[in-house]
Amino acid sequence: MRERELYIDGRWRPARAGARLEINDPATGERVGSTALAEAADIDDAAQAARRAQPGWADTHPDARAKILHRAADLTEGRVDAIADRLTREQGKPIPDAEKEIRFAIEVIRYYAEEGRRIEGALRASSRSDIRSLVVSSPVGVVGAITPWNYPVDLYAWKVAPALAAGCALVVKPPHETPLASGEIVRCFEEAGLPPGVLNDAPGSGPVAGAALASHPDIRMMTATASVAAGQSIMRAGAETMKRLLLELGGQSPFVVLEGADVGEAAAAAARRSFSNMGQICIAVNRILVAAPLYDAFVEALAAQADQIRLGHGVEPGVLYGPVLHEGVRQRTRLHLEDALRRGGRLVAGGAPPQGEAYARGFFFRPTVVEGADDSALVMREESFGPIAAVRKVASDAEALAVANALPYGLAAYVYGGDLERAWAFAERLECGAVGVNVNDTTELQAPFGGWKLSGLGRELGREGLMAYRETKHIKMRVRPL
Repeated sequence: MRERELYIDGRWRPARAGARLEINDPATGERVGSTALAEAADIDDAAQAARRAQPGWADTHPDARAKILHRAADLTEGRVDAIADRLTREQGKPIPDAEKEIRFAIEVIRYYAEEGRRIEGALRASSRSDIRSLVVSSPVGVVGAITPWNYPVDLYAWKVAPALAAGCALVVKPPHETPLASGEIVRCFEEAGLPPGVLNDAPGSGPVAGAALASHPDIRMMTATASVAAGQSIMRAGAETMKRLLLELGGQSPFVVLEGADVGEAAAAAARRSFSNMGQICIAVNRILVAAPLYDAFVEALAAQADQIRLGHGVEPGVLYGPVLHEGVRQRTRLHLEDALRRGGRLVAGGAPPQGEAYARGFFFRPTVVEGADDSALVMREESFGPIAAVRKVASDAEALAVANALPYGLAAYVYGGDLERAWAFAERLECGAVGVNVNDTTELQAPFGGWKLSGLGRELGREGLMAYRETKHIKMRVRPL
């Protein structure tokens, strides 16, 4: 699917206005395909199709819904190599990371296929012997979903799989920047037997297609992985119809290295979490807060880790780090670096695009480490979403905690230390939705994922990710005594 269309009411079709966007490989600039671009009229078509399909899908037995999801997962598994190649060429991440993303998406689909079969109610205690209180749930209704360009397959599954398992029809606005691989997932659901109108997929821009989706009266719930500004816009647009919201927004994740930590292990973990996918991850490490006795050794170790990273086209064997998506990411990375240097920072690794013909046509930027910047620096306050990490010295655990909690974001954080009790106590006091203790990933399929403060509302993954798409109902009834 190199020249993809909109998928609405069970058929592939162009946008009403005929708008299209070319997709280019961020490593080479070469054209890899194109996509139809939805506008408000297309979103309305999709919402109406989902509204018509909603009653039938809600009434479909959970076992029947599960069979379709399992079949879609099987079809996706059989096409991992082809979809991974498409994902790498449109987004830039190397093939191993693309394959990992797709395989996790398959796990998510299978997990919710089974969780959807286990939706249950409860009989609650009542105040009278002739009263029974039954608590049950129903599908929330038609869901609007907005998915991001950094993980266009994985995060597609995070939203589509639980919503379908819960009995909801959807209108999805995938990213117009990277719509090709996710389009293949749509095709797998189509071939798996999903009824027309249950899943509608319309790539488009946020200000046009996204805004139309968030304000549409037939959409009962909005779920999105997006920036804080986009989430706030969705909230405002959905307020008129009181839409339920599930928003995973931006972060500015701290990585704390306590006294007693293994410097080499912590530096390697921080490097991977800072520069994987070129830092274009919502839970990427931004600020690294290091206990004073370990500081110099850590900075040296992290700089060495960054300097030995080899960049290249993600389809080449052995390449583990690729380009950023577009020039805007590079410009933001440069801006954060220049600002940090003006505010007392010192460049210790990277700081510029790599040299050579292999990199001339792509959006490459060397993994960058800066140390000693003031807390007012952009890299210390805002989400860089690019290949740059800032290291700061802290004199005590109390100072590290204060700095870590100082920002209005709270998605993820990481703590490394040799004393587990100390690290655990520190983790409990961090103001965020997830903490990795001596591990540089906070994602677990069966555990909830989401943010505090400006980093979002609600939770994805785990059972919480399924029940987010269900409405609770209390049925109170009187029974006759025998």
